[in-house]
Amino acid sequence: MKIDDYALLVKLSEVGTIRGTAKAVLISQPAVTQRLKYIEEYMGQPIFIRTPKRLIPTPAGEMILEHAQAVLEQEQAMKNRLAQSSTEVQGTLSVACSSLISQRFLPAILRDFTTAYPKVAIDLVTGISEDIKRNHKNYHVCIIRGEKLKESTCIRLFNDPLYMFDTEPFPMHTLKKRPLISFSSDDSMHELVDNWLYHHQGDIKPIRTLTVDQIETCKQFMKQGLGMAVLPESVSHDLKDDYPNVPLMLEGRPVTRDTWVCYQEGVRELPQVDQFIQAISSKLSL
Repeated sequence: MKIDDYALLVKLSEVGTIRGTAKAVLISQPAVTQRLKYIEEYMGQPIFIRTPKRLIPTPAGEMILEHAQAVLEQEQAMKNRLAQSSTEVQGTLSVACSSLISQRFLPAILRDFTTAYPKVAIDLVTGISEDIKRNHKNYHVCIIRGEKLKESTCIRLFNDPLYMFDTEPFPMHTLKKRPLISFSSDDSMHELVDNWLYHHQGDIKPIRTLTVDQIETCKQFMKQGLGMAVLPESVSHDLKDDYPNVPLMLEGRPVTRDTWVCYQEGVRELPQVDQFIQAISSKLSL
C-alpha cells in the first residue's frame, strides 16, 4: 500500500461519498472506485458499506482507517523531523486560509515566499472560516476571519471595517427599503450585519435577501443596482468614490471583522512554518 492509498481512505471517511472525494482529490470518480476496490482486495475485507447517502465504515474498516490515520501522522512527523534537522528551509507547509484573504492577499504572499524558499511544498486549502476552524488541527497554519481559534496561538493581522454600498443614496431621516445582497460567509459575519440592521431598523429595511456564492459576485450584483451589499473595506476601497456608502457603526465605534493567523503550540519549531508566519505577519499586520 502506498501513502496515497492511506490518504484516500481517510479522505473517503471524512467526505463520506465517492463523488465528493473524487472532487476533493481532483481525480475521476471511476478512478476512486477502482482504487478503493484494489485496497479492499489487498486488505481482504470490505472497508465501507455503500448506502444511498454516504459510505459507512465496516468494523474491519474502522480498524483499517485507524491504521491509515496513524500511518499518515507518522509520515508527517518524519517529514517534520527532517525539516527541523535541515539548515535549509524546506518540507511541507500546510495552510488553511479564508476565501477572502486567499483571493485578495495570499497570492502575492505565496509568490514571494516560494521565491525565497523554493524547496517548501505548499499544501493549501481555502474556504469559509467556520469550516477551517472545525478542522484546524489538520494544518500548520490557519488564516481566519471573525473570532480567533481557541486553544491556539493567534496573531491579529488587521481589523476590517464593514460598509454598506448601494447604487442609490442613503437619505437622512427617510426609511430606505431595498433588497440586501448577501454572500456566503461564516455565521459571525451574518450576525454582525443582522445586529447592525436591528439597531438601524428605523433607517434601513431590507425587503428581501439575495444570496450569492462569492463576495465578487455580490459586488457585481450591487453595481448593477440589484440591491444593497455589506462589504469589508479590504475588498471595497475602490468602490467608495463611485457608489453611495455608509460605514457600519454601533455605539460610535466601527463594526469590524478581525483577521487572524493561528497555529498550534510548538509548530513554529518547523522552519518553513516560522518563516511563513513571519512573512504573512509582516505583510498584513496593521
